[in-house]
Amino acid sequence: MGLNHILTCCQNSSKELTQNIIVLIQESHASSSDENIERGNWSRKSDYLLSLIGYAVGLGNVWRFPYLAYKNGGGAFLIPYTIMLALAGLPLFFMECSMGQFTSSGPVLVWRAVPILQGVGITMVLVTTFVSIYYNIIIAYSLYYMFASFQTILPWSDCFAWADEKCSKTTRGFCNISIANNTAAYNLTWVNERNLTCIENSIVMEDVDLPSKQYWEKVTLRLSGGLDETGEVVWYLALCLLLAWIIVGAALFKGIKSSGKVVYFTAVFPYIVLIILLVRGATLEGAFNGIDYYIGTKSNITKLMEAEVWKDAATQIFFSLSTAWGGLIALSSYNKFHNNCYSDAIVVCVTNCLTSIFAGFAIFSILGHMAFVTDKPVPEVVDSGFGLAFIAYPEALAKLPISPLWSFLFFFMLLTLGLDSQFAMIETIITSIQDAFPQMMKKMRIPITLGCCVILFFLGLVCVTQSGIYWVNLIDYFCGGWAILFSAVLELVGINWIYGGNRFIKDIEMMIGKKHWTFWIWWRGCWFVISPLLLTAILLWSLITFESPTYGSVVYPTWGTAVGWCMISFCLIWIPIVAVIKIIRARGNVLQTCKAAENWGPALSQHRGERYKHMPDNKEVHAEELATVSKLTGYDNHTYF
Repeated sequence: MGLNHILTCCQNSSKELTQNIIVLIQESHASSSDENIERGNWSRKSDYLLSLIGYAVGLGNVWRFPYLAYKNGGGAFLIPYTIMLALAGLPLFFMECSMGQFTSSGPVLVWRAVPILQGVGITMVLVTTFVSIYYNIIIAYSLYYMFASFQTILPWSDCFAWADEKCSKTTRGFCNISIANNTAAYNLTWVNERNLTCIENSIVMEDVDLPSKQYWEKVTLRLSGGLDETGEVVWYLALCLLLAWIIVGAALFKGIKSSGKVVYFTAVFPYIVLIILLVRGATLEGAFNGIDYYIGTKSNITKLMEAEVWKDAATQIFFSLSTAWGGLIALSSYNKFHNNCYSDAIVVCVTNCLTSIFAGFAIFSILGHMAFVTDKPVPEVVDSGFGLAFIAYPEALAKLPISPLWSFLFFFMLLTLGLDSQFAMIETIITSIQDAFPQMMKKMRIPITLGCCVILFFLGLVCVTQSGIYWVNLIDYFCGGWAILFSAVLELVGINWIYGGNRFIKDIEMMIGKKHWTFWIWWRGCWFVISPLLLTAILLWSLITFESPTYGSVVYPTWGTAVGWCMISFCLIWIPIVAVIKIIRARGNVLQTCKAAENWGPALSQHRGERYKHMPDNKEVHAEELATVSKLTGYDNHTYF
């Protein structure tokens, strides 16, 4: 009896020890204010909103939208841009935020709603992974230029030792001049200094490069002749890339609890810099002429008759809001259940669009001054993408007084804009891993986050070789394009036509409260018909007009294009693969795979109500930790739950 008594006491002590360890493990991963103890929630509503704004407002708002507005009719472009926001951007944005918040799941597990389409979530995560590799390369470029700005004279302000004979701060050429009945060819610089007039149609311009262009190609990139000329790793870009990943890892090592604090600076600082640049730019000569081209009297309303303008507007609003990447679902999955995701979607979408418009004023005021100083028309100094960020704008900043200060502010702004989006992309990857292995992530969150950063750093090293920019452009061309459109169309069809749009609306009302039926008229129209048709049209247009990728005048080799197709195929192939697996498991019953899984619904039982009371109790157990405890105590933890 004495031995049995001792064994009973030991077993009871083991049970208590197990119970205490479980409680400690759970509490260590969530704050006292968290509604979802297992998963965790945003510490504050502002953490979420700033993270969402930082994710949506990225580099494209600064280096792509202003150029598109100028190219497509100036102020007139705002008409199709606003219409496309209402028809395609906002409906999809609201839908994704609602999906993540309702189930507290990332972009893969959220497809328990339509199991046959779970491969769409995998595609989103894979595309995000590819894009995060090259996106941090752009952040590395920004870091390099930011450090290069710590000099009295900006290194790209003139043709220094690295330049060749084509480098020139001004245009060069010849024209015929008639002097004393004698006609001869003279240098344009000599002609302009003497206020002479060239004979009509006699001007011959030399092919010259701006110092900023040659600095970008010869010094920053050490650019090779093409994708097949890899060259060596550019060591200073590799170090900048390493620093970029260290920043990302440090911001995300505690997940949303740490990144939610960092965004208070990274999401707000770009607006401060844009205001400073706009105020400074507006005081410069020629600034108004630049703004006039951007959104003033040079606006061309007749451009609205061109289909290309509407396609550009829809594409820009779609990619600018970062819909169908999985990030919106991932970030929203950490919301509390009754958060007003509707108002969040409105606030973030409007902020994103206003930021794009505002950034254009800051950009074009400086470019207008550059055109004035160089005596060129504004269209000749306007560019987009890498050309704007690392050639045209640096060239313009170099002409300002105290140019290193303005250069530092600009590239620091690009850095913070890029980091916000990068934080969300990596969090999307980590959230998907957490959904797949919740027990492991409770213990291994930091090592797994750092491991992802290390792996992606090494994968990105090819992008900091001498052929690196060609790889960056290739990944962007294939992975950042129509694959996302394809995912978006399937997402809209899956949720609204298979799962059921009306059922989804009832899910949303469980979170934000009952709404009058008239409230949903617009959303039903967009979700069921308008948005899918619109995005399908853009997708088909993109495929029909597909051309092999190029970088400047450099044409990619056939094998390079094949690599691009392989990347996008690897992302998309999981859609049919997962669908086939689901059908096989359902023994050929396709209809069964289109029905929501039994464990689809709110994560917490107190939010399920009558509609989801059938859901099984998914008390997540930290399997690895409990297994260790069981081995030590001999106690079967399964009976405990």
